[in-house]
Amino acid sequence: MTKNLSKIAPPAPPQDILDKPLREALSERYLSYALSTIMDRALPDVRDGMKPVHRRLMFAMRGLKLEPSLPPKKSARVVGDVIGKFHPHGDTAVYEAMVRLAQDFSQRYPLVEGQGNFGNIDGDSAAAMRYTEARLTEVALLMLEGIDEDAVDFRPTYDGSESEPVVLPAAFPNLLANGTNGIAVGMATSIPPHNVAELCDALRYLIGTPNAGIEKLVGFIPGPDFPTGGELVESRESIIESYRTGKGSFRLRAKWHKEDLKQGTWQIVVTEIPYQVQKSRLIEKMADLLQLRKLPLLDDVNDESADDVRVVLTPKNRNVDPAVLMESVFRQCDLETRIPLNMNILDKDCVPRVMDLRDVLKAYLDHRQHVLIRRSTYQLTQIETRLEVLGGYLIAFLNLDKVIKIIRTEDEPKPVLMKAFALSDAQAEAILNMRLRSLRKLEEMQIKGEQKALAEKQASLKKLLKNEDVRWQIIDAELAELKKRFGKTTKLGARRTLIGDVPAELAVPMDAVIERENITVVCSAKGWIRAMRGHLAADATARAAIKYKEGDEEGFILNAETTDKILLFASNGRFYTLSGDKLPPGRGFGEPVRLMVDLPNEADVIGMVLYAPDQKFVVAASDGRGFIVKTDDVLAQTKNGKQILNVDENTKAVAFASVAGDFVAVIGTNRKLLLFPLADLPEMTRGRGVILQKYSGGQLSDVKTFTLKEGLTWQSGDRTRTETDIRGWKGDRAQAGKMAPNGFNRSNKF
Repeated sequence: MTKNLSKIAPPAPPQDILDKPLREALSERYLSYALSTIMDRALPDVRDGMKPVHRRLMFAMRGLKLEPSLPPKKSARVVGDVIGKFHPHGDTAVYEAMVRLAQDFSQRYPLVEGQGNFGNIDGDSAAAMRYTEARLTEVALLMLEGIDEDAVDFRPTYDGSESEPVVLPAAFPNLLANGTNGIAVGMATSIPPHNVAELCDALRYLIGTPNAGIEKLVGFIPGPDFPTGGELVESRESIIESYRTGKGSFRLRAKWHKEDLKQGTWQIVVTEIPYQVQKSRLIEKMADLLQLRKLPLLDDVNDESADDVRVVLTPKNRNVDPAVLMESVFRQCDLETRIPLNMNILDKDCVPRVMDLRDVLKAYLDHRQHVLIRRSTYQLTQIETRLEVLGGYLIAFLNLDKVIKIIRTEDEPKPVLMKAFALSDAQAEAILNMRLRSLRKLEEMQIKGEQKALAEKQASLKKLLKNEDVRWQIIDAELAELKKRFGKTTKLGARRTLIGDVPAELAVPMDAVIERENITVVCSAKGWIRAMRGHLAADATARAAIKYKEGDEEGFILNAETTDKILLFASNGRFYTLSGDKLPPGRGFGEPVRLMVDLPNEADVIGMVLYAPDQKFVVAASDGRGFIVKTDDVLAQTKNGKQILNVDENTKAVAFASVAGDFVAVIGTNRKLLLFPLADLPEMTRGRGVILQKYSGGQLSDVKTFTLKEGLTWQSGDRTRTETDIRGWKGDRAQAGKMAPNGFNRSNKF
């Protein structure tokens, strides 16, 4: 029988649907994601310098009893425990984090001792986790020291089946010693590694002088100490400022020396490369630069590394200055890098903020004191419990026969013992659990000795908890012992990064960076640019042989060299700078200049010239205003160019000419020509300028400078015409001028 579907009521909507604007719902969820990324993934805790994944790795390896004195276990076992108990993320991410903790070229003081292939400085990946083994190092044990003595808080794991530490006790200043980096939502952190002996000196000084200035602390910590060595060539002032603000960078160079060979030849040997630079990629980059002839002083580069780093640079000839050669190499590859500093970390309240050096050191000391108080309180409780038990033992020995009789005759001896000798529950339980061998007389003497020792320790702990000065003395002693253990005389603690001087500004000729070659720079009317090999002949036949895209035509042609800089002046009043060696090759039609500089679509190139120092230009806009500007003032360092001539929506830059002579010629679209002295034009670095020529029904078309005695010349087709009788067009700046002489170009251009 067919059911009547129209009588079936529609299903009720799910109860968990919320009536909320999409904007509000998205913002809440994104905020939750951002907070999770900041607090649980990317940013370290200032107290132990660890992110959750590293903290969980340490705790899981401790649970597996992977101490330095015990055999290692498979990395897969460690990763399995971490993701199964504490860290609900991918095994690859956890294994990569563990691998980094074991790499002596990534960690200044490794926390994991790896056996097997854990990667190398060339950038090769570690072997799969099923092939490698790992255990903790002595440094990792210091990070976990006291974790069983209620030193830190614990919280439930993600599934509630286990508990994990919120932070580690950290008897080792891991944050600054090993450094860290991470990218969160809207913020990032980057802290380079430092020398722990220097950190101990700064921490001990800070204990005695809590308000110590950054300059004084930098006296103990002169800069980072990278595991791969290198030479720090940052100025002391810059280092102090970076540590004062918590943000900055450090300039790091490779360590090298000159090695003499036979017959007066020599080579450069690089023995240490900058931190986090992959050696294989560095060699590939240098080989590419050699192939592109960007390192003309260098003949070859070879990697002769074994366990150590040895990269050999062979010069073109023995007459090359080694310092100039290395300076040219430093400028073009990662043998010199900048290591960023951004001490954006979570404080003890899990609030992210940028700290200075003193804040970070003070936060670590406060954490150590907090750990000391908690451990001392725990030990005091344990001592009190033990003393209570020992007191019960002594009572039992003094009344041994009666105790034995009660135990033998009573069905429930515990309450009878407690009543007969005024024992506590813990004391009665301890007596009942006592073994027969403990009833010998010698045991009574040992109990009294232990009771005396515990009483003394109890008194010292109470004094420690009451007196802050005593606590700082203990922390100071711990830091002194830590410095002795990892001092600069030890293999692990010796400073690896040399603190060098700021290198002098060495004048490196362009020939040392770029191989000098003749080129012809061709820019079409529509802005397609290219560099053809060799110099083009000046005749019209050679120019006519250059091909352009359909609908395009010749714009500008310059004979130049690869070491030259090319200046472009655009209709938006900006100057742009191009390097001759960076131009696309002459095959085809080139590339749009807009891909090389940030030239707006509505702007056009109106001038192109080679850069030469001490040269000057006249720039002018369509409204007849202009001025003189020096070439050194228009040289741009970025793709965005440099704004020189200010224009608005009703005007644009239309004229550009090199200064050569003593007079200025200006012509408008109304064909009126005006000549006036060059001295009447001001020299400026930026602005609108002054009025060159006034117009009633037109605008400025072109400008030129010339020598009055030689007359005014202009190009008419393939011919150059000269007008010497120019008295009728001479006047003052800002006049209207007179009609151009007969035969002048109909385009109103010079």
